Amino acid sequence: MKVEQTQLSGVFILTPNRFGDARGFFSESYSKRVMADAGFDYDFVQDNHSVSAQIGTVRGLHFQSPPHAQDKLVRCGQGALFDVAVDIRKGSPTYGKWVGAELTAENGKQLMVPAGFLHGFSTRAPNTEIIYKCTDYYAPECDGAVRFDCPDIGIDWGLNGVDAVLSAKDAAAPTLADFDSPFVFEG
Repeated sequence: MKVEQTQLSGVFILTPNRFGDARGFFSESYSKRVMADAGFDYDFVQDNHSVSAQIGTVRGLHFQSPPHAQDKLVRCGQGALFDVAVDIRKGSPTYGKWVGAELTAENGKQLMVPAGFLHGFSTRAPNTEIIYKCTDYYAPECDGAVRFDCPDIGIDWGLNGVDAVLSAKDAAAPTLADFDSPFVFEG
């Protein structure tokens, strides 16, 4: 597996090896042993799978607060998406900074998003499948969001003139400036 550190400490792009032939390819998308050998010690307890029908669907920016904060390992099963992590750890030297990666079914890349970061994505192809592992179970009382188009974050979602397709929750989310993060930098 190829491991790339991003500009944000703790956020990594992971690219599992693929073995292909005329039939297609085989890839071990997750192995606890390989992750441990790469220095990752996560105990994933839940897998999530969503499909976004339209190009320009934006989901996020989401987080789950303590005591049910989640680390996420995100990949694309079909289609293409732009996946984003934003640092929201109070006192972090990179607070409010973001990093993004193009995840496609073809490139096999995955984004490791630790607790203390917002997570979101925009779809680049119709019927895009997003598959991600989480280190804690969904807890609705800890679920939260920050607005995807905050000027104080400045994410370029690459929508190229397409209007974002949002849920009511995401459209009503506060900006980063109006958000009191439950996470603290311990670096």
